[in-house]
Amino acid sequence: MLLNSCKKGFLVGLKTTWTLGKIIFPVTLIVAILQYTPLLPWVMNLISPLMKLLGLSGDAAIPLVLGNFLNLYAAIGAILTLDFSVKEVFILAVMLSFSHNLFIESSVAMKAGVKLWVVLVTRPGLALLSAVVINLVWHGGGETAKYGLIESSTSQPSGVWGILIEAVHKAGLGIMQLAMIVIPLMVVIQILKDIQWLKKFSKGMAPVTRTLGMQENTSTTMAAGILFGLAYGAGVMIQAVKEDGVSKKDITLAFIFLMACHAVVEDTLIFLPLGIPVLPLFFIRLGVAIVLTLIVGTIWKRSGLVKRKEAAYDEQKNYNNSV
Repeated sequence: MLLNSCKKGFLVGLKTTWTLGKIIFPVTLIVAILQYTPLLPWVMNLISPLMKLLGLSGDAAIPLVLGNFLNLYAAIGAILTLDFSVKEVFILAVMLSFSHNLFIESSVAMKAGVKLWVVLVTRPGLALLSAVVINLVWHGGGETAKYGLIESSTSQPSGVWGILIEAVHKAGLGIMQLAMIVIPLMVVIQILKDIQWLKKFSKGMAPVTRTLGMQENTSTTMAAGILFGLAYGAGVMIQAVKEDGVSKKDITLAFIFLMACHAVVEDTLIFLPLGIPVLPLFFIRLGVAIVLTLIVGTIWKRSGLVKRKEAAYDEQKNYNNSV
């Protein structure tokens, strides 16, 4: 069984690497080439005042836009082609951890019953706030970041052919590093699926969900989101909401937590090629998720908003069932 799981996970990893590579390779290639055109410097100068408030240079807008409109892998592909300081890369990693793949993952949250404004306030809001706080608190990290296998080039490529070769080289190394992380990760996830570890993890999550102000029937939704993310775990999460009869309040609290801290294994490990400390990244996400969920839950409880929302939700549910 273990061998079969490893084989299946390896094939899934290859397929995932191919799928994501089709995003990372062209993005890396295009951004690397644009560095040597007037367009990219012009865009960077235009938005640099706004980026400075977040402790970032103007070109940081490129991975931020790609990450939010596409996904983390597209953003990482852009980062690999640009020269940032360690502090800038860490700020980008934290921001992108909170706010990425907005269209798809926001749709998942709404499908499960979460209001769009909650998603938009929570995810981009946490990204911007975290950048400002890190920029004010951290006074180090000024050295140039080293991206794993990709080394900063001290010499400028000459001619169109030289620029193209350098861009292809960077894009190829980016895909190689992606495969080194994604394939083992998919093998582990496949093994966990086959031994039905999600159910065990879900059961272990029950005390945590109670502590965060949610009922135990939210644990499967939480477990799926924490392990597989909002996009990959969407099917499991939406089905769990339907089958487990999760209340409107608990759905919202669960997704507030997951919007800050989801796919913690994958989303943390994929930042390894950027050469930043990933443990602080993990603990920032986890800490913010816990604190934010507790604060929102406490405010709702004291204001009596929860009971009114639950009553309206139950009334609507009963009406739908009768129809």
